[in-house]
Amino acid sequence: MSNTWQVQEAKARFSEMLETSLVEGPQIVTKRGVETAVLVPIEQWRRLERMTKPGLKDLLLAREARTEELTPPRPQYRSRPPVAFERPYAPAG
Repeated sequence: MSNTWQVQEAKARFSEMLETSLVEGPQIVTKRGVETAVLVPIEQWRRLERMTKPGLKDLLLAREARTEELTPPRPQYRSRPPVAFERPYAPAG
């Protein structure tokens, strides 16, 4: 079977497309004749992800600092306007 599916065919026969991807490898989905997406088995996807992420050794040996990948982003907090308090009543004395 071909590894290219039109979007209508992919939607109508998704289970078959999924099984084909597990047996034959990645399946390409086209929209109006243009290759648009790929269905890839999860193990192949994870392998590709691991290959594209730099390892700790690569980060430490890099010439430029790459601290944005080592430090989690800080949350952005909105500041609140100050609250005005009334002075407590003090008896004259």
